[in-house]
Amino acid sequence: MAKKARKATDSRPKRKAQQAKYPRIDERAAANFVSLQEIVLAARRNLPQELWDHLSGGSDSETTLWRNRQALDSLALRQRVLVDVRNIDITTTLLGKKLSSPVFLAPVGGFVGFAHPEGACNVARAAVAHGTAAFISTAAKPSLEAAQAAVKEPLIFQLYVRADRKWVEDILDRAKAAGYRALCVCVDRNYYGRRERDIIGRAHVREGFGDPSYQMALSWKDLIWMKERMKLPLIVKGVATAEDARMSVEHGADVVYVSNHGGRQLDHGQATIEMLPEVVVAVDGRAEVLFDGGVLRGTDVVKAICLGARAVGVGKMLGWALGAAGEAGLKRMLELMDVEIRTAMGLMGVTSLAQLNPSWVRPAQPVRPASQTNAYPWFEEQNIKGSRR
Repeated sequence: MAKKARKATDSRPKRKAQQAKYPRIDERAAANFVSLQEIVLAARRNLPQELWDHLSGGSDSETTLWRNRQALDSLALRQRVLVDVRNIDITTTLLGKKLSSPVFLAPVGGFVGFAHPEGACNVARAAVAHGTAAFISTAAKPSLEAAQAAVKEPLIFQLYVRADRKWVEDILDRAKAAGYRALCVCVDRNYYGRRERDIIGRAHVREGFGDPSYQMALSWKDLIWMKERMKLPLIVKGVATAEDARMSVEHGADVVYVSNHGGRQLDHGQATIEMLPEVVVAVDGRAEVLFDGGVLRGTDVVKAICLGARAVGVGKMLGWALGAAGEAGLKRMLELMDVEIRTAMGLMGVTSLAQLNPSWVRPAQPVRPASQTNAYPWFEEQNIKGSRR
């Protein structure tokens, strides 16, 4: 009896630890969000500090992360008047599939599993419900199969290389069997960036598992082999130069994805919105172009479309929405992003994404310092007030 009592006593703290693994998220809150700023504030309150830092921070000095924002803020939108804007079309396509919105859910990796036990499934369901695309990462939990099984539309699988070719064969075969419609290979993670918020917080978060030397050794010929193995369209994610954009197309890329990993890899890298025009020129219509990096507002999306992106990914915004109200938060975030896009286009005098081109943007002086959340002044004010209480 004594042994049984001891076991019962020992099990209680374990159950508490399991319950405390995920933040306390109330999906009912999503119905009351009227602004993206409220979503971010709810995430700040819900997420423990280590998860907030892991999601919101960048590498080393965070210069690349801040440059992503500063470069977007350094573009102004032009406005035409007396245009009939009663009907505005914000649809686009990706690999032949129509998207209801130019905003897609970017691959976020391990965070979705840290924030919610159904993390990747929530992402998949929210994207499909909204009529847009979701990228499911190798590191996403509960699993790549669970995410695809949660929806009836095919998703996009994003690969990190964890081990040898046999391991890659197995995971590509799993993704193909699960029903994914395209393969996205992350190519800007040959080294894992020093994300000092994680390091200083002793979080020691890593994107997954395995031997990092295999990702380090990734080469152009591996992309060719992967595409042949999977027999699906290839998306090359993490392209930052015209040279690599051309190489991507020459090695079979159907989509060139401009990204700097949200400022979480190379410190003092170039902002993605600055890279975008040279990549579009280098691709020259031979592949579709996607973009992410610092996107927090509908106006950011419009600017990227003006400069040649077909669709625009949100990563940190995805994480904040998930942390704010789970799957419902993701759906509400996508709705509000569309509201902002339509509002910007209506005020610009534009009725479809197809009308946007570089003539609609001009260089401008940023009006506030760059930061992870500088697009949300009300949030920053509330956050400061909250920290003083």
